[in-house]
Amino acid sequence: MKKIALITGAKGGIGSAISSQLVSDGYRIIATYATTKNSAENYRRALEWLNEKNFNQNQARLMELDVTDTNECAKRLGALLGEEGQIDLIVNNAGITRDSIFKKMSAQSWYQVINTNLNSLFNVIHPLFSSMCEKRDGRIINISSVNALKGQFGQTNYSAAKAGVIGFSKALAEEGARYGVTVNVIAPGYTDTPMVREIKPEILESIKSKIPLKRFARVEEVAKIVSFLASDAASYITGETVSINGGLYMK
Repeated sequence: MKKIALITGAKGGIGSAISSQLVSDGYRIIATYATTKNSAENYRRALEWLNEKNFNQNQARLMELDVTDTNECAKRLGALLGEEGQIDLIVNNAGITRDSIFKKMSAQSWYQVINTNLNSLFNVIHPLFSSMCEKRDGRIINISSVNALKGQFGQTNYSAAKAGVIGFSKALAEEGARYGVTVNVIAPGYTDTPMVREIKPEILESIKSKIPLKRFARVEEVAKIVSFLASDAASYITGETVSINGGLYMK
């Protein structure tokens, strides 16, 4: 039987690369996409993405999921577990930004980022964690950020949430270890995604000049780290944060 991986934020730049990598590794993926008022349009876009990736039904399944809604996640992920029988790997990649200097940051911008980037970990993992422990095998990989480690002007909400991802993962790694469930974090720096490419060229060059390797990460490089942490070769690694930032932030 193929192993099954649940990936949140699967359609984004990094998420899409992770999806391709895990399918290449032999996983069957459950690719989540956001719940909004226009469900039909969201599904159409998700289906377009699935077709663009050339995934067949044995390789991928789409799943509408609001990762900020605790009750919805409990209900839908519980049903998913019953249908699939098991989830072997969870990759929490869903994330948003709502940047603003703190003096002008709205409560809405704060809570939207905290709910999507941090509270989602509880919502997604909690319905599935017990089953991983019961079968005494499972991998959880949470995507954080370099800005969790160094902070970033205008991102108190994002940096707080992504730093919380690291603390959450270390604590859960302690709980999961006795059951053979590993929990690790990947903290990418600036990565060449469609969202980053929308930044003004002069600002991009300024950012690159501060990176020792003088370039952004490629999405495939992040996906390869997910692949490694999900592999048998990483069975003795848990509670760790893997930085991939070109030397932007060195401890």
